[in-house]
Amino acid sequence: MTNFNGKTVWVTGASSGIGKALAQSCAAEGSNIILSGRRVKELEALAQSLPSQSLVLPFDVTNFSALEGLVAQAWDWKGQVDILINNAGISQRSLAIDTDPQVYTDLIEIDLTAPIWLTQLQLQRMSKIGGGHVVAISSVAGRIGAPMRTAYSAAKHGLIGYMDALRAEVSQTHNIQVTNILPGSVATDVSRNALTADGSKRGESDGYIEAGDDPKDCAEAIIDAVKNNTPELIFAQGMELEAAKMRHAQPEQFFGLIAQMGAQVAKEGLPK
Repeated sequence: MTNFNGKTVWVTGASSGIGKALAQSCAAEGSNIILSGRRVKELEALAQSLPSQSLVLPFDVTNFSALEGLVAQAWDWKGQVDILINNAGISQRSLAIDTDPQVYTDLIEIDLTAPIWLTQLQLQRMSKIGGGHVVAISSVAGRIGAPMRTAYSAAKHGLIGYMDALRAEVSQTHNIQVTNILPGSVATDVSRNALTADGSKRGESDGYIEAGDDPKDCAEAIIDAVKNNTPELIFAQGMELEAAKMRHAQPEQFFGLIAQMGAQVAKEGLPK
């Protein structure tokens, strides 16, 4: 069982949404928090509000040449990083047939390559201190192929695959635990910040996202999953949860339903 009290937790994408809620919940558990993201003012304001010690370490997750130095700074702060939470990411709202190929490159770099790099740079360090815990915030779209999210689904499927294979290698040999989180609709800016067909930000939210679960509830569920070394948590309700289960339990029925959904979205757009 993973304990948070007195541990150092590194949260990427910490300035808002699930990342911010995770930082607050981990701090309430007695963790020292490393806050990363690109919005420095928001990170600094969050740091000042936390009840525990925190380090603001802003960076762009795709600045790969800088990552090794940033990892060194993070580890130097308290001597180690016990829990890494790869939360930073971006979504998509565009049909594949309309989408510029560069959108795929950009999104996969942010949502897949960046968390792989950051995780890779922790592994030997975690092994030397006797273990650690790596958390990846994937998505229900990492289990099912959701319309308007071909690049996003590709990246989130890939992230689950990397983490599953990593778990097989390090959980028993190096005591590095790995937890995948698959959120459904959580009330964040994820759809507002999503990339469109030309790579620009969408600028508007989806009704079902606005009506989604509270990020604080999601954060608490994630902390419970990490405490219990849960390999995978699907944090979703209703149709999203059922679809994630159906993908493997009833694949033919699932593919028929998702094809109907895709056809409707292609014709009418996303539901408001």
